Amino acid sequence: MKFIDLQTQQQRIRKDIESRMLAVLDHGQYILGPEVKALEVSLADYVGVKHCIAVSSGTDALLIALMAYGVRAGDEVITTPFSFIATAEVIALLGAVPVFVDIEADSYNINPDLIEAAITPQTKAIMPVNLYGQCADYDRILPIAKRHNIPVIEDAAQSFGATWNGKKSCGLTDIGCTSFFPSKPLGGYGDGGACFTNDDELATVMRQISVHGQDRRYHHARVGINGRIDTLQATILQSKLAIFEDEVKLRMEVASRYEQLLGDIAGQPIMSPSIHVDARSVYAQYTVRIKHRDSVQAQMSDQGIPTAVHYPILLPDQPALKCEKVDFPVAEEATKSVMSLPMHPYLMQEDQCKVVSALAEAVKE
Repeated sequence: MKFIDLQTQQQRIRKDIESRMLAVLDHGQYILGPEVKALEVSLADYVGVKHCIAVSSGTDALLIALMAYGVRAGDEVITTPFSFIATAEVIALLGAVPVFVDIEADSYNINPDLIEAAITPQTKAIMPVNLYGQCADYDRILPIAKRHNIPVIEDAAQSFGATWNGKKSCGLTDIGCTSFFPSKPLGGYGDGGACFTNDDELATVMRQISVHGQDRRYHHARVGINGRIDTLQATILQSKLAIFEDEVKLRMEVASRYEQLLGDIAGQPIMSPSIHVDARSVYAQYTVRIKHRDSVQAQMSDQGIPTAVHYPILLPDQPALKCEKVDFPVAEEATKSVMSLPMHPYLMQEDQCKVVSALAEAVKE
């Protein structure tokens, strides 16, 4: 059994991908070819914002967003301790300080009630993460940011296609950033990402940063990075975007079946994902919470059922970040108990029954 099945999706769209890639090979514009602009238009239209800047990775998208706001050494950026390293890594790369705020126990996203107390005169941005495919509670986060005149950067690496109060992820804040890593809900066949905004000036700055700070050929208005997406990845993503909304619906059906199957395990201590009433999750992962996680995971592996842990170590505990020791009790508990089950749009009910059966047996033992 596959944890994520990209092959079935590829079979569905392979002819279209091959045709699009052949067109790129024919015109030979492998960097910033016309397909890049076409992708940006399609993505911006999907999200419902004015501007999309397609870039080389989700990590670079976050870095570019921070650079666009002029974040530099000594500044502080508030974020969550429970995420992939890229979230804090880009802050540290600029010499800024990640300031961590604990998470909510049900959504695993940053707890808005704890943000205001973490704001200082050095705070230059708030960067929530939409973990596991569900948006953070921006209805509570944005008023706090507005009171303090602090921009909010949406780390939507796992939530492209999700919604909050009917609005699409990546269009909920000043800048939204996503990833097109192959395993993401909308993933390419290599690295890729994008920044989204309705602000004309920010869009110009981010586009310049993504091409070495260049505003015209051989004229560099600012320090930038080599953050361009390549044309082949752009055209692959166009092909995938055509079926993306259908795949989101399929993901939701898979998640609904999981919830029903897990609910049939009477008396077993398994916590299913909790989705906010105002949210649509794209279920980048289907993550449950259990006791004796490591033992359960080992027993499921023995039965041929793949699982994963996102994430076993808090960001402030990573040696690379060298943060002061602060307690994050909710996030710390999550690191010990979360486990992600196989999840993709083409997961069959028969396989889900096998997953849940193996889980139930392992938990019982």
